[in-house]
Order: sequence, then C-alpha cells, then structure tokens
Amino acid sequence: MLRHLLGRRKRVLLRLAGWSLLESAQTFLLGFALARALDDGFLTGHPATGAGWLAAAGLAVFAGAFGTRRVYGAVAALVEPVRDELVRAVVTRGLREADDAALSRLTQQVELARDTLAGLVLVSRTFVFTAAGALFGLFALAPVLLPVVAGPLLIGLALFAATLRPLARRQEDFLAADERLAAELGLLATGLRDIAAAGAEERAALDAGARIDDEYRAARSLAHWGMVRTFAVGVGGRLPVLLLLVTAPWLLRHGVSAGGLAGALAYLTQSLLPALQALVQGLGTSGSRLTVVLGRLADVAQTPAARVPYEDEAWPVRLRGVVFAYGPGAAPVLDRLDLAVPAGGHLAVAGPSGIGKSTLLALIAGTLRPDAGEVLRGCDRVLVPQEAYVFTASVRENLGYFCEQPPHDSALLASAEAVGAGALLARLGGLDAVLDPAALSAGERQLVALARAHASPAPLVLLDEATCHLDPVAEARAERAFGERPGRTLVVVAHRTGSARRADRVLLMDGARAELGTHEELLARSAFYRDLTGSGRSHPALSLGDPNGVDPVAGPGLAGDGGHVVAHRAVGQVQAVRDVGDRGSFGGE
Repeated sequence: MLRHLLGRRKRVLLRLAGWSLLESAQTFLLGFALARALDDGFLTGHPATGAGWLAAAGLAVFAGAFGTRRVYGAVAALVEPVRDELVRAVVTRGLREADDAALSRLTQQVELARDTLAGLVLVSRTFVFTAAGALFGLFALAPVLLPVVAGPLLIGLALFAATLRPLARRQEDFLAADERLAAELGLLATGLRDIAAAGAEERAALDAGARIDDEYRAARSLAHWGMVRTFAVGVGGRLPVLLLLVTAPWLLRHGVSAGGLAGALAYLTQSLLPALQALVQGLGTSGSRLTVVLGRLADVAQTPAARVPYEDEAWPVRLRGVVFAYGPGAAPVLDRLDLAVPAGGHLAVAGPSGIGKSTLLALIAGTLRPDAGEVLRGCDRVLVPQEAYVFTASVRENLGYFCEQPPHDSALLASAEAVGAGALLARLGGLDAVLDPAALSAGERQLVALARAHASPAPLVLLDEATCHLDPVAEARAERAFGERPGRTLVVVAHRTGSARRADRVLLMDGARAELGTHEELLARSAFYRDLTGSGRSHPALSLGDPNGVDPVAGPGLAGDGGHVVAHRAVGQVQAVRDVGDRGSFGGE
C-alpha cells in the first residue's frame, strides 16, 4: 500500500533527494574541514589556514540549514496527500456500514500513519545521506579508517534488522488490542442506561478491564524489544568510537594523521551515532507501527464498503447455543438458547419477572456479550428500554436522534402520530419545542422514545417493556405501528397478554427451558403459559360464601379478582405489576 501511495509522487521524491544531498554537504565538511584545519593549519603553525577551513565548515552549516528547510516542505508534500487518502477511505466505509474500529482508525491510526510516515521518511533520508557523507569523508581522510568504523556499523544494522519483524508483530498485537478496547468503550458509552437497567455494571467493568489488561500486556511486550534496539545502537554507533580510540596508536603508525583521527571522531560522534539512533528509533518503533497501521488501513481502502450479511438476510437475528450468567459462579440466565427471528416477524418474549427477558434483548442488541455461543445479527437495530431516555433538546432532535441524516419534519410527525404521540407533540408545541425530561411523565417519555425508534431506519426494533407506562390501548397502537412498517422486525418483552396475542410467535421463558409457538399453540400445550397469562383456571370459581365476602382460595378468575393474581408455582405467589400476567391497573381491591 505504501509503495502504491508513494509511487505516484516521484517528482516529490526526487526533489526531496536533491535537498537532502545539499543538506549532507555539511556532514562531509564537518570531519574533513576539521582534519585539514588541524593538519594544514593549527598543527603546522598556519592559523589562518585552519581558520579558513573552519569557516568553510561553518558556511556548510548554513547551506545545510537551507536544505533542511526545503526538506520539510518536500516531506509535507509527500505525506499530507497520503493522509487525505486514508481519511477518505476510512470515512467512506464508516458512513456506509457499522464499523466498531472506525473510531480508532480515524482518530488514532490515520494520524499515527501520517506522523510515523513523516518521521520515517525524515530519519531514513537523514541516515542514508549522513552515513554516505561520513563514510565518504572517512575514505577521503584515510581508507584504513573504513574497516574500523564500517564493520561494527554493519553488524549493528544487521542486528537491528533482525528485530523488525518481531517488532511489527508486537505492534500489530498492540493496535488490535487498542481497537478492541475502543470498541468495548464505545459499546459501554452508548449502552450505559441499558447496562444500569439490566444490573450488568460488574460484568461490563470486567469486560472493559479485560480489554485494558490485553492492551497493557501488548504494550509491555512491545517495550521489551527496546532493549534489543538499544543494544543494536551500542554495537553500530558506540563500539566504533571505542575501537577508534583503542586502535589510535596503530592508525597513527599507518598513515592516519592526528587531524584525520580527530575528524574520524567527529564523524562518529556528531554524525553517524545520532543518525543511527534516529534510524533505530524511527524504524524500530515508528516503522513497524506504520507497517501494521497501513496494513490494517489497506483493508479499509481496498474492501468494498458494503455490509455483507452474516448468513441470510431473511433472518436478521440468530442465537446459537447462547449461554449467559451474571458472574462466574452464578447460575446461567440463558443456557444453550437457540433462536431465529425472521425478517418482518413479530416476536413476543414472555415469562415471569427476573427470568432473563431483558437480558435476552440486551444480548440481541449487543449491549451484553454471551459467555458461550454466538449472536448473529444481519442488520442494524434499535433498543428501547423500559426507562425511556429523553434529553434536553428540541423535539426534532430527540425524534431524529437515531437517523444518520436529519429526516424531513413530515416523517417525524408521521412517526409520532403512528405510535400515538401526536397529541403530546401538539401539547408541547411541535417539533421546535424544547423538551425538559423532568417535566414529562414516564408514559410521555416512553411515547417520545417510541416515536424516535419508529423514525429510525433500523430494520430491527427491540422493545424491552417500552410501553409499561402506557395503557393497553396505547400499547396496542404503538406495537401495531411498528408491525405495519414494511420490512421492520419487532421483538418485544410482553408487558400484557395483548402483546403476546398480537405477536406472530411467542418465546416462553421458564428458566430451565424455553418454548416457542403462537399464542394459541402455547395456550393449548403449556399449563405454565396458561397460568402466566391468566387464561386458565387453577381452581373453580366460587361464590362469595365467606361471611366477610372473601374467597376461600385465591386464584385467577375468581370473584373479586381484578386480573392481578396469577397462579403459578406455589399458590399465593403474586405476579409483579409490570409483567405479562398483569392485565389491568389495580382497582382498589
């Protein structure tokens, strides 16, 4: 990918090489002019000659500074278009499909690619031209100096090159861990209310902590290779200085002058060693990082930005062997559950309170992850929890919150009218009115949330007792509104028996088992479902023969029962108010 991006900028590369050559002139004159100033000037009693050579070296510094200024301009012309192409590819894919890693790619990886590419170009160019200038200068001073310097330099470079592939692997592990952490934190940020409603704070914290630990371990493994990198710098950059000092007597006896020895030390300490350190740091960290980042971004740039269904568009949701428990030692809330929801279907989830209905919807929505098994989703989804979220902003902003593009006002008003929120909007003052969540009742907040979900383009809608504060007529109207939209799939936690009757299929959850069928099928074959919905009589209806007017046995359908007593399991167990068995409001019984 990097070769493809840079290959189209050959003129910029040539310009960069030309200014780098001018900059490297100061490297050559640094050691050579110092040697001539000593040998031909100060050591022979000609200070003017020595000063002249030093002045030439000073002028070369100014020429090198001018070249450096031009080098940075050429690097910018080379790198910025590459960054623009990467941003365009990431944004294009992010707008067209759900990509959990898009945030990490755009805010970190693209900028990381731009910065590291610029740094890589600079340090590589600096080392090549600096090393060439220094080695040419050493040869010009005395060819015998080359083996003393070039041997350890090549060994250090070879040692460093051997670490590049392990460094790239460690860097890839680190970036993958960072992507997983970004996706986990993004999921938590968008599902905080659902996590709190489901009581899953501890599990969410454990999941996030595991991702943080993974990134920490990857960072430590990456840091360990810094020791090898430091050793390579010592061999290639500092060992030649030591060898030069140790072999100085022998070098002086074999034609190397005192000025030549001083010039060689200047080449090593002022040019080669800093350039080698920058190269090792740049390639060892930035270079391996750039290789990994560009490899990951190449998938974004080359992969068509279209959502590929997991298996079959006719089944938006499939659960296969799903197991979930709130904690390592807790009993599973869901145990090897298999479920398929067809496109355009209407599924009601029924069961007593605490059996796992909200947990199931959270797994389908993605706010929870299964301990085992898999949840396959073939489309976008929207979850409306029991505690509806309404924020301080205009009605228009609240209703259009789930839409990528601001919808037309007529569409928002139609959605509000469809779910029964039209009168509420009129009373509030229309779409421009500012909502105050505290001024709305629980039922009014649910109407706003239902209208928001209805206006959303998501094909899959999950209602987790999202109508529990509405009366049965309003609840039926809202559910019918979702069912009437073409292609819309609805999964609802049944709050009243009517929700189960309206659904195409009902999933009956009873902890140890789950049954699936229509409302009529479950009534026919499941005594538990009949008791749960109050559709069967556990005891014969008795007349009020007690002198105090109280039935001798409590049971559904008995005289005086307003539809609140549900006989299941132990006699006398009363169903919680917000559940499928509650068929009406208390009438003072």
